[in-house]
Amino acid sequence: MSLLDATPSRPARAGQPAPLVPAVARAVALLDRLAQQRRPQTMTRLAADLGLPKSSVHGLCNTLLALGYLRRLDDGSLAIGARVMSLAEAFLASTDVVREFEALWRDEPPAETAVLTMLDGAEVVYLAVRPGTQPLTLSFTRGMRLPAHLAATGRAMLAALDPAAARARLGGGALAALTPRSLTDRSALADELAATRARGYSTDDEGLRLGVYGLGAAVLDAAGRPIAGVGICLNKTALEPGELARQTQRVIDAAAELSRRLGGSSALAPATPISPTANAA
Repeated sequence: MSLLDATPSRPARAGQPAPLVPAVARAVALLDRLAQQRRPQTMTRLAADLGLPKSSVHGLCNTLLALGYLRRLDDGSLAIGARVMSLAEAFLASTDVVREFEALWRDEPPAETAVLTMLDGAEVVYLAVRPGTQPLTLSFTRGMRLPAHLAATGRAMLAALDPAAARARLGGGALAALTPRSLTDRSALADELAATRARGYSTDDEGLRLGVYGLGAAVLDAAGRPIAGVGICLNKTALEPGELARQTQRVIDAAAELSRRLGGSSALAPATPISPTANAA
């Protein structure tokens, strides 16, 4: 049932979902629409998109404006208001992404190193690390920072952003390199982010450290924004196609599960892994 199909509230019968309050459902649908569009909208456009009378949308918008959940721009269009952030912060405060990440590996410790990162400007910050049983030439520690355009998790999160927002995060200077295979050409990076967006996961082929192949996928919130990145780091010299496929699916599944646990709506799907030699970073 769509939020806009809500009927007046009546006591729910046993085994049936509780009925929705129409005014609340429509207000949430209006906020959802603005979040999905990622740009300001006029009341007229919102009314048309939601299929509601202009008078109803006018009343909803004025109420949400007065409460701070919407803000009016100079041209009269409407955007999400700052008050929404308090709801998001309260939710995240009660749902620890690090705790949920650790829970993913509780029953079966990873054979390969698994990491959880978040974007901070043009860098990724490592929030959690689960060392694998396989030897790796790169040691990750909590709190470590690396260039987002080189880390697989960073690329996954950058790819989940609007391309203009991703470019803004990286700034206008030269992109850092850590190995001879580091991806520093901006045009090539844009192509790689587009490919990441299309296949649902990212790769790093020795861009952080020679001999290390990384896989990453973004953890998304309910609006599709990246709030973290899950990564698995592999020893490239021992990497076989079958193992690559298994680890690719594992990182995709881990990110999707974390997105679900954190209230997101990740649509990540199984993908065919590319060859480690096909993605020179």
